[in-house]
Amino acid sequence: MDAVVQFTSQSQGRDRIFRATQYACALSVYLLRNNSERKDLVAKLKSLETNMSAGRKLFRLGNTINSIEAAKRTMQLSDRVLSLCLTAANANRALYFICDNVLWARNVGLIRDIDKERWSLNASRCYFLSLVTSLTRDVYEVIQLMAQKARDRHFRQKMELHLNESPEVAEAVIPQLDAFLFLLLESLRSHPAVALDMLKNVCDLFIPLDRLGIYQSNAGVVGLCGLLSSVIGIVTLAQPKLRLRP
Repeated sequence: MDAVVQFTSQSQGRDRIFRATQYACALSVYLLRNNSERKDLVAKLKSLETNMSAGRKLFRLGNTINSIEAAKRTMQLSDRVLSLCLTAANANRALYFICDNVLWARNVGLIRDIDKERWSLNASRCYFLSLVTSLTRDVYEVIQLMAQKARDRHFRQKMELHLNESPEVAEAVIPQLDAFLFLLLESLRSHPAVALDMLKNVCDLFIPLDRLGIYQSNAGVVGLCGLLSSVIGIVTLAQPKLRLRP
């Protein structure tokens, strides 16, 4: 119970619960869209989804400053590739939050003379760029882990044993490809924080891709991906050891 109280007392914790609820509603609405007997339930789910989205915008009002401060910190990292990726991700995230705050002000009537659609598209562009740079960081981390793993003598012995134990697979699959996949999976298995962060970013990427028309899916795919990434976000926030740092 103490862990639940501590989790919900954080603004990030509440935001991720609201986000999971929002995308669960979106997925449920998509699945029930053709069920004429559940029209009232669909209307309630749509209303709940809208309220969750509005509540999350309120939680995010101070996140611009947090992202700017995070960008300042990541600029000091000794690894220049990591520094570049994280700084770009945080800078784009800060721009996204600025657009998001303007949209919130427009929705509550504090600002009227703005093009809502234009600001919404700008927010999606910044979100997309933030995710792309975050995924670039994930790929860089994976490459580093694979290189480190490949130099390990015990792992090389384990890989040779794996390849020799599956001759029927070796006949059907290119040995180099099998070795690469084995190295990749073992690297991710030994570092779940990297695997979870990459999966989360891949799921999140479908949201701006659909919004910007780069890769249009449907509300069901967006809802499912948003729900999965939200659950991962809740898990990594509740279990800090599963969170990728810095």
